[in-house]
Amino acid sequence: MEKTIEDPPTSAVLLDHCHFSQVIFNSVEKFYIPGGDVTCRYTFTQHFIPRQKDWIGIFRVGWKTVREYYTFMWVTLPIDLNNKSAKQQEVQFKAYYLPKDDEYYQFCYVDQDGVVRGASIPFQFRPENEEDILVVTTQGEVEEIEQHNKELCKENQVLKDSCVSLQKQNSDMQAELQKKQEELETLQSINKKLELKVKEQKDYWETELLQLKEQNQKMSSENEKMGIRVDQLQAQLSTQEKEMEKLVQGDQDKTEQLEHLKKENGHLFLSLTEQRKDQKKLEQTVEEMKQNETTAMKKQQELMDENFDLSRRLSEKKMICNALQREKERLEGENDLLKRENSRLLSYMGLDFNSLPYQVPTSDEGGAGQNPGLVYGNPYSGIQESSSPSQLSIKKCPICKADGICDHTLEQQQMQALCLNCPICDKIFPATEKQIFEDHVFCHSL
Repeated sequence: MEKTIEDPPTSAVLLDHCHFSQVIFNSVEKFYIPGGDVTCRYTFTQHFIPRQKDWIGIFRVGWKTVREYYTFMWVTLPIDLNNKSAKQQEVQFKAYYLPKDDEYYQFCYVDQDGVVRGASIPFQFRPENEEDILVVTTQGEVEEIEQHNKELCKENQVLKDSCVSLQKQNSDMQAELQKKQEELETLQSINKKLELKVKEQKDYWETELLQLKEQNQKMSSENEKMGIRVDQLQAQLSTQEKEMEKLVQGDQDKTEQLEHLKKENGHLFLSLTEQRKDQKKLEQTVEEMKQNETTAMKKQQELMDENFDLSRRLSEKKMICNALQREKERLEGENDLLKRENSRLLSYMGLDFNSLPYQVPTSDEGGAGQNPGLVYGNPYSGIQESSSPSQLSIKKCPICKADGICDHTLEQQQMQALCLNCPICDKIFPATEKQIFEDHVFCHSL
């Protein structure tokens, strides 16, 4: 199979969707001798327009899709399609790429969409043999055979015409017979329907006659009843006339009562007008009272909001006081621990806590002064001073200048509780870094 740099465009289109009559292959031999080049000649039909990627392939007979080509050649596009000579083209297949077996093959024209536009008759690649030798006859025998063939064709044509005529007559007779049979069936069905209709009409008339006789008897009995009913109605009419006279007299009495009621209605209308005026005055009074009530409700709401705000602030203050109280208790516990640690360190250094000229200040003394027994003083004096609540109680607030505890002093005390200040170098540590703070203060004593 031919190996090319670029494969031709193919598709999975089946044979049923191909158009084999748009490109016609000319002068296709029954067989080609192996070892020689093969020239493929083809012609474009009137409505077919070739494109750049069209190609001609050699396919083994029995192929299903255009991907089964053995070899192919690209189609050369003509310069002018309107020229008659441009419709006739040819390509040459090299002997090296042609099949070597004796299977049947055919040329196929495939466009750039992978659709077959033309196919040739089958051919083989094999050498010439004796079976392909032509049989030569004389001219006289050929003319005699042609004359006999013409006579047979004429007789065949006459027989065909007579057969067509007979077939036409037969079809006409069958159509007429079918029509007559349909008419007969229609008449029979109409006859049956008429018989049934006559029978039904006879039964209907007999039934109607019986009904009319029964109705005549009913009418006679009803006529007698109607005579009795008329007498009764005349008696009722005389009674109703008497009652009508009584109703007319009662109507006159009702008319007089109606006049009297109209006069009373006028008096009531005047009193109703006065009551409506009084009602308008009452409505104005009620509206004023509603406005006063709305104003009072607004004031009450403002007082409730103010009370809620004061309650919220009081709860916040209580929470801060509770937090400070807990912080104070925690710091006092830490102060006790530091005292015990300081006594342990002094005993470790060989000093007696009671023999020192100055003792470590306790929390009751307010943390005033430092312990002279230590080289750099008490390293935890800053914690003790910050935990003493007595100093905050005697200081004035630097913001509002108030004595004792206020909001600003509580916030300041809370910030101090969250920070640790070194008493020597004033370095600030967060409360979460307590161990680092203690190590830092201890380093000053070394």
